[in-house]
Amino acid sequence: MKQNLTLQRRLAAQVFDVGENRIWLDPTFPEDLLKALTRQDIKHLIARGHIRAKPENSNSRGRLRHNLIQKRKGRRHGQGSRKGKRAVRQQLKTQWVSKIRLQRELFGELKEKKLISIPTYRHLRQKSKGGFFRSPRHVKLYLTEKALWNKQQ
Repeated sequence: MKQNLTLQRRLAAQVFDVGENRIWLDPTFPEDLLKALTRQDIKHLIARGHIRAKPENSNSRGRLRHNLIQKRKGRRHGQGSRKGKRAVRQQLKTQWVSKIRLQRELFGELKEKKLISIPTYRHLRQKSKGGFFRSPRHVKLYLTEKALWNKQQ
């Protein structure tokens, strides 16, 4: 025979300040539980261990921690993991700034080592400002194709 212990469950939930579903009532002492009609009675049963609050259920973070470690190593960043366009993942301006700085640094080194003339240097800077070159490698390829290297290497 199932006793109606909703009052006791509700009072215990208020005492513990948890939800009613988290209250455990000891099934071996049903008559003690039925007699408990006040908060004071419930507190006595809690002290005796006949009523307990179940632990809170929570999601495990173990998998997440493992994945974070993998991401720090550079994993899990492939095509299938990406959401959003390239411009969303890294701003277009940031891409441009890093690209142009690399190219200008290369032009400065080439001019300093006298591998290109000053007019060629100016010409290259103007072309890079217009977005002509994709990368420093493209700059070198252009210099080779147009034969703009100085002969005194």
